[in-house]
Amino acid sequence: MNRILKIGMDVHSTNYTLCAMEPVIGAEDRIFANIKVTPDYKNILMFIENLKQKLGLNDTYDIECGYEAGCLGYSLYNELTAAGVKCVILAPSTMLTQQGQRIKTDARDAVMIAQCLSYGGYHPVYIPTEEDDFVKEYLRMRDDHKLALKKVKQQINAFCLRHGYHYDKTKWTIAHLKWLKQLEMSALYRETLDEYMASYDEQTAKIERLDKRIEELASQERYQKKVEKLGCFLGIKTHTALSLIVETGDFERFAKGNVYAAYLGLAPGERSSSDNINRLGITKAGNRHLRQLLIEAAGGICKGAVGHKSKDLRQRQNGNTADVIAYADKANTRLRSRYYKFIRHGKKRNVAVAAIARELACFIWGMMTDHISVQAA
Repeated sequence: MNRILKIGMDVHSTNYTLCAMEPVIGAEDRIFANIKVTPDYKNILMFIENLKQKLGLNDTYDIECGYEAGCLGYSLYNELTAAGVKCVILAPSTMLTQQGQRIKTDARDAVMIAQCLSYGGYHPVYIPTEEDDFVKEYLRMRDDHKLALKKVKQQINAFCLRHGYHYDKTKWTIAHLKWLKQLEMSALYRETLDEYMASYDEQTAKIERLDKRIEELASQERYQKKVEKLGCFLGIKTHTALSLIVETGDFERFAKGNVYAAYLGLAPGERSSSDNINRLGITKAGNRHLRQLLIEAAGGICKGAVGHKSKDLRQRQNGNTADVIAYADKANTRLRSRYYKFIRHGKKRNVAVAAIARELACFIWGMMTDHISVQAA
């Protein structure tokens, strides 16, 4: 039977802390080394080689490294894997940590990660393909520009409000933009607002260009059919559909729709004891970006009449099979009906939207795994 050596790595942009441990069932774990090195994967390889020489390790040892998901992304994983070292990335929300711990250091964190590797107290992070990771980074870059546009809008609104200019109708329409450009104010105020408007125009044009590029990416053979299927749902267009596909990867790795919803942090939490039942909000564990996109998609679902299909939705559904369209229509009708039911029973809007987002995630799982004849969990 092979002996096992686990190397827990607490990694930062400035340094790596490495802990080599051999788990021993029924006895105290053997810690062979706990050191800090500069942030270079070659130092980890050198650390492993030194351990082999010091301990006389041979092929009867299985060596595995692991680190907590964070700022390094998949780069360290890819470097170690390319060098022939087995490595995993631990999902922070699934790691079993010490309760009541009052002292936290990098060295202790490295030991904790090694213990998680030794006894299975974690779930590994899904590693996307290189192509999916390229697209994911592009999509997130576009979302960063969307946030920048939102900030510029807020700055323009705040500037106008500070100087007594109020617009009572819907903002950021053609009429609102015309109103902003025709405001009469002192020369320097006008220059200030013009600079803000130039930033607004620049960001708007950039997002339009990025969205066109995203449409091109989504039309690739590896994504096209999946994007078209997800587009049959209310609130899901190309950007959201493509993000779900490249960041989730293999939907089959989730046994049920509610497991997928929990992976996105959309499952409700609970803290109950004895007869006291205390329901909490959603856990917010897992992929924050996808959770935010689904909350936004659910917000789009929670508008309009039940059963109504807009011209845009009909166009997105065009070309899909009858089974796919029927499944999506069932989901759209159910989700919108449940939202209005929640509101009638006094649920707060944000709570209702989060519940709809959770159920939408279940329907998405069903669509992507061809469980379209089964009611979402």
